[in-house]
Parts: sequence; structure tokens; C-alpha cells
Amino acid sequence: MIDVVKIDRDTEQLLALARKKFGVRTRSLDKAMRKIGRRVPSRLHDQAKVISEARALAGHPKLMLQADSQAVQKAFDEITAHLKTIDVTDRRKGAVLDVLGSISLNLIGLFLLLVAFLLWKGYL
Repeated sequence: MIDVVKIDRDTEQLLALARKKFGVRTRSLDKAMRKIGRRVPSRLHDQAKVISEARALAGHPKLMLQADSQAVQKAFDEITAHLKTIDVTDRRKGAVLDVLGSISLNLIGLFLLLVAFLLWKGYL
């Protein structure tokens, strides 16, 4: 049987972890996962759906019996484990290196075009 208070507490912990790792500021796990987007694997999005469905069922006493508490706990554990492995500084370094790489590639291309133009006009 699923406890609504436990689901809410675990969801708040997941949202706090998502806020810490991705800067997502929302009150809903569904919205948080939508904002995180492709930065996490799709299996985590599926696990978040399991949690949100269980939360919807937990509000009703008879429907609460349909939810699988082990699957919900597994979903919480899997999402938490993945979010804890994310290194924020490494993500930021990767983003900076991506920008620098694209700028340097564009500068190299511009330089090659300039050399080709100068050769074509006969200045080199």
C-alpha cells in the first residue's frame, strides 16, 4: 500500500536534488522532468511517470491498492541514484568547452576562407 505522505516527501527530495543539479525551480515532478528534458535518459522520464501515476492513485483509497509500491520505490531510488551521480562543475566545463570548440572551428574556417580569397585574388 502506498503512503501519500511518503510519496510527497520523496518527491520533494527529488525536486530539491533536481534544483541543485539542474537549477529547475518547480513544484511538480512532471514539470521538472520536462524542463530537464534530454539531459537525463528516457528511462528516468518513464520512472517519473510511474511516480506521478502512483501519486494520482494515492489520493483515492480504493485506487491506491492498484499502485505497486515496490515499483514506485524503485523509481524513486533509480532517479535519485542518477541525479546524485551528475557533476555540476563537469557539466559547466563541458558547456564552456563546447562553445569554445565551435568558436575555434568557425575561426579556422574563416581563416581558410580568407587565405583562399587572397590566393584567388593573387595577393599571396
